[in-house]
Amino acid sequence: MRRAHRHLSFSPTIMALPTPEHLRDLIAAGLDCTHLEVQGDGQHFYATIVSPAFTGQSRLARHRLVYAALGDRMRAEIHALSMRTVAPGEPMPD
Repeated sequence: MRRAHRHLSFSPTIMALPTPEHLRDLIAAGLDCTHLEVQGDGQHFYATIVSPAFTGQSRLARHRLVYAALGDRMRAEIHALSMRTVAPGEPMPD
């Protein structure tokens, strides 16, 4: 008995890596920022964010606000994001 072979056709979908500009736009759309700088290589990113929303918030709460602005992209597209989150008037951490 002959077996029927099913030939599957795969069309690779090339997913564009996120850019620092794209992340900056996403964060700015979801969070009021007075200063926002994002650097990165498509997988690893470093952001400096100054926002009045951070006033009185812990570092964890601040990071959660940024993650909320990024939404599902944080889990799906972004491999690593390091952040400096500062409220206006606070000294910039090193």
